[in-house]
Amino acid sequence: MTNYKKILVAIDIHAQYEQVINKALTICNSKDDLNLVYVPLPITYISPYLYGVDYSDIDDSERVNKSHEELKSIGRKFGIDESRVHFKVGEAADEIQNIANEIHADLIVIGTHGRSGLKLLLGSTANSVLHGVKQDVLAVRIKE
Repeated sequence: MTNYKKILVAIDIHAQYEQVINKALTICNSKDDLNLVYVPLPITYISPYLYGVDYSDIDDSERVNKSHEELKSIGRKFGIDESRVHFKVGEAADEIQNIANEIHADLIVIGTHGRSGLKLLLGSTANSVLHGVKQDVLAVRIKE
């Protein structure tokens, strides 16, 4: 059996997350060991590139609410209790690191496409997570 007692599984609900969750399920002793997280970027993330744009009229709540509901649905599908499903809008690597620390995770499982250049080994989010955490990180190569 594994020594990992609390595993944080970071997914992208718009990508092939099944492979990442299934890999985490093979490592854990129980589904109760798993926590699920998804971190979408805020709609205003591009603001530095669109100087002078007024964001006061932008309402991103519908997209955020739909994403949160989708994440909860994915958790139910894999038997992960809603209390262990985490959703935070922000910079993915930072929020994954914060949640891993808050829940005292000892392993982070994250998917990677590894498409080109430095990203050949790890995706940009996976790479950023890896270099900023004290936990072990398992990067699951997503097969297209």
